[in-house]
Amino acid sequence: MAQLLYALQFRGQAQPVSESPTVLKAATSAPSAAITTTVGPQGVAGRLEPCGGGSATFESRVTLGEDSEFQEDGTITFGEGHRLRFSTVGRGHLGPSVDPSLSTGVVMWRIDEGEGQFAGASGYITSNFSVSAAGEVVDNHFGVIFVP
Repeated sequence: MAQLLYALQFRGQAQPVSESPTVLKAATSAPSAAITTTVGPQGVAGRLEPCGGGSATFESRVTLGEDSEFQEDGTITFGEGHRLRFSTVGRGHLGPSVDPSLSTGVVMWRIDEGEGQFAGASGYITSNFSVSAAGEVVDNHFGVIFVP
């Protein structure tokens, strides 16, 4: 069993599905990137830089609940034919932030199944994200995936 790690920043939109204000569809994408974290006398600094390679796409269905909680399921596609299907572990949380123009949230997903490189995969992905009033999403993923 091999362990794969990934960290990507996805950007895109979240919009209500038809007439239901409690169900959203999110569609985002992320270019290949390198993340550098430096710890030093000034504390911590992070940098996200584009690098060679393709992009990943993300699509999900978000069902909003009570008390700022939600459930989510969807897919992440890494290049042609390499896809993960995921669903929420427990409940995600979405609430106000210190920036009045954004809501922020966090969720953890379980890998339910995979295709291509991810056939037989298992593992978890964490998401720390923000959403603007216009539905603009910035979603930071960190995944730990086990593949046969």
